Amino acid sequence: MSFDFDAVVVGAGAVGLACGRALSRRGLTVLVLEKEGHIGQGVSSRNSEVIHGGLYYPSGSLKARFCVEGRRALYAFLDSRKIDYRRCGKLVVATEEAEVERIEAIFEQATANGVEGLAHLTGAQARRLEPALNAHAAILSPESGLFDSHGYMLALQGEIEDAGGSVVVSAPFEGAEPLTRGGFSIRVGGEGAMTLASRLLVTAPGLSAQTVVADIEGYPAQDIPAGHFGKGVYFRLTGPAPFDRLIYPPPIPGALGTHYRKDLGGQAVFGPDLAYVETEDYSVDPSKAEEFARYIRRFWPGVSAHRLTPDYAGIRPKLHGPGQPQPDFQLHGREHHGIDGLMALFGIESPGLTSSLAIGEAVAAALTEVQ
Repeated sequence: MSFDFDAVVVGAGAVGLACGRALSRRGLTVLVLEKEGHIGQGVSSRNSEVIHGGLYYPSGSLKARFCVEGRRALYAFLDSRKIDYRRCGKLVVATEEAEVERIEAIFEQATANGVEGLAHLTGAQARRLEPALNAHAAILSPESGLFDSHGYMLALQGEIEDAGGSVVVSAPFEGAEPLTRGGFSIRVGGEGAMTLASRLLVTAPGLSAQTVVADIEGYPAQDIPAGHFGKGVYFRLTGPAPFDRLIYPPPIPGALGTHYRKDLGGQAVFGPDLAYVETEDYSVDPSKAEEFARYIRRFWPGVSAHRLTPDYAGIRPKLHGPGQPQPDFQLHGREHHGIDGLMALFGIESPGLTSSLAIGEAVAAALTEVQ
């Protein structure tokens, strides 16, 4: 039979667009569907815009592999398309002797993951780089940075469209049915509601990952991992930014914890914290400023709560709840769910933005190599 598209991707965040680009680069006709009115309105627009080095993730995990591969590819992509970024470096800080063992473990993990340029710093060496910093010891990761994530997503969209594909917004995915001879019949809602046929299907809708695959006929319920919403809020600092580099204390259970960045506009931002929520609530409680200030004083004693103003909140699609170990990215192909031509992505939280180009390449390779 004939297909309207070679591949349909559900979700026009950074990862969905990167999947669409990778498939387009293999000569496929691609349609990316987005339920919101603009690209990148979900997880991709509510994060720290940090380019992660790949320090923390277990050796051999998808997170470790995709973060390092994705970071290298991302810098090259940003350079080639003149998208704004700053390779400012990161300091992972032990604020007291008791934390030194924890950052040493991060150094060893990062080295095993192939992260380049790492250095041990004494407290005095760290303060020479960042005089306002409280540090007993630190690790320097020079490959870490931050970038214009929206400019990046626009560039991905442009590449898909230049290759003859389409990115359609206000077009919610409403379900799919595998066809007898291969491919999928896909229902699209919105003002231009339609049913179309595609040979391949990729689901990368972030927070909606579980509900989207549940609307694919024949998708086994036992293959859908439980999902959790991990909310984190950010506070912005009024006045001059105290540091040029990213500043990270040791990670908290289930996340990297509240950290510091000087954004591309030169303003200081702190966050995110982590709280599990049941709904997509993006409010920021101003009364959290004092709690943030207490945490920040560990590495910057000069902060005062009255200089912290509520900024924004993000929600991450977590596959673990409170107190549970943090799992890897999950890319479910035919070997998981038994459906030819389908790749379903779950739990693509941090470092998903940094990893997006590598994830896209892996998805495209998996789907095209078996055709």
